Formats: sequence, C-alpha cells, structure tokens
Amino acid sequence: QVQLVESGGGSVPAGGSLRLSCAVSGITVRSSCMTWFRQAPGKEREGVQGFYTGGDIEYYRHSVQGRFFISQDDTRNTMYLQMNSLKPEDTAMYYCAAARCVRGWGDFWDVGSKYPYWGQGTQVTVSS
Repeated sequence: QVQLVESGGGSVPAGGSLRLSCAVSGITVRSSCMTWFRQAPGKEREGVQGFYTGGDIEYYRHSVQGRFFISQDDTRNTMYLQMNSLKPEDTAMYYCAAARCVRGWGDFWDVGSKYPYWGQGTQVTVSS
C-alpha cells in the first residue's frame, strides 16, 4: 500500500521560508516520479516542481524558479520542498504526488491525473 504524508505547512509573512516534507511508503522516492502540486481557493491545481532522481531530471513552474528547491532523503524515503522568498500568491494547499516513471513523463509532469498516489495536503499561507 502506497502512502504519502505531507507536513511542514504553516503561516509566514512575505519573504519567509518553509520546508515541506513528504514521507513516502510503499514505493521508493528515488525510483519514482515525484511532484509537488498546489491548489489555491477558486483556482485550478497546478504543478510546482517535479523530479525523477534516478534520471537526474527536474521540472519546475517558472514562477518558483530560484525560490523553491526540491530534494530527497533516501534513508528516510522522504521528499522535501524548500520554499524561500515566499509571496502571497504562493498561498495554497500543497500536495505531493507520485507515479511510476514512464517514457515522456516530462511532457505531462504537471498533469495531476497522471499521478495515482497523493498525500492529504498541507496548507501554506503567506501574508503580505
């Protein structure tokens, strides 16, 4: 049984930082395609940053470039999202998602329907 459990969300002022964690069981982070998504109230879900460590492949949303960084801890089978210089527009529920990597994943890394495994989400609120 695959489980993803996010943590680390919270409320911070603009310019602050948070680190989200996604603890994974049932699959290996290193051998999976892992992506952070977010959804703000009244808006569609969007991919934030995705990676496949086994192939050293990473994708990210342009608006988070240089501010968000994805990493993993193989010993803990956990994925992280370090978020710096947070902006009010980053306010959303953040979800981690996992899928078995397939050829062409880069063409749909930010398509939520391609991921069968999801966490419950963690709220990030950035005040101006």
